[in-house]
Amino acid sequence: MRALERLSEDEARRVEGVITDLDDTMLDQGRLGEAAYGALWRAQRAGLPVLVATGRPAGWGEVLARQWPVVGVVAENGGVAFQRVGAGVERVERVSAEERQARRLQLACGAAELTALFPELQAADDNETRLSDVTFDVGERVQLPPDRVAQIAAQARSWGFRVTVSSVHLHLSLDGDDKASGALWFLQQRLGLDPSRARGRWAFVGDSGNDAPCFAAFSLTFGVANVLPALPLLSRPPRYLAPGACGEGFVQVIDALVKNSCNP
Repeated sequence: MRALERLSEDEARRVEGVITDLDDTMLDQGRLGEAAYGALWRAQRAGLPVLVATGRPAGWGEVLARQWPVVGVVAENGGVAFQRVGAGVERVERVSAEERQARRLQLACGAAELTALFPELQAADDNETRLSDVTFDVGERVQLPPDRVAQIAAQARSWGFRVTVSSVHLHLSLDGDDKASGALWFLQQRLGLDPSRARGRWAFVGDSGNDAPCFAAFSLTFGVANVLPALPLLSRPPRYLAPGACGEGFVQVIDALVKNSCNP
């Protein structure tokens, strides 16, 4: 990894858009600060579109796509996405309503069995607004030891579930997408962008293990300072490291890109 200050003008100028994680990247302990929100508006004014890619639920994604200055929100680790269209919001997903319902039933059964084996598991407080996954709190209101989280994840995977672990949640899903594939699919289907070009021209900002697919997929990646504990979980570390943690680091990344854009 290189310090953010070593980002060259030429490298920054190639960026056509930014994909960003939410929790512990833009948000500070679950809250959006004034500086991070302002950075979104500065990016928009500079012609630098921002796409949110998060493990948070569809219910959040719909609200953020409607209210924030972003081109869209990919929620539930790639399972479902939202785009503002006119005064409304359109939901985008690859799975039919019938298949989604069948998967929801299977997920509910798996979650019940997992909770019976691990009684300390508690559903995330945003679980009722989810469409494509079932999520447990492992680091937000409830703090579970990493070795216990790993044991729970291994059990769920042995039953055929796709498991994603972030800094706050453990997600169970039957969908094949992750943040990277979900983001690239959105950019292609909704914005008409070539996926190969997007990998090279869209930057990613993140902090945790469930960001690993994006750190691996995109050429220019940034970690906020609190990414350091997650490095053992990443097949490829971020290319650049911001000095600030969480929202402060996000602002530093956006400002470094905006000052080299066509409309700083």
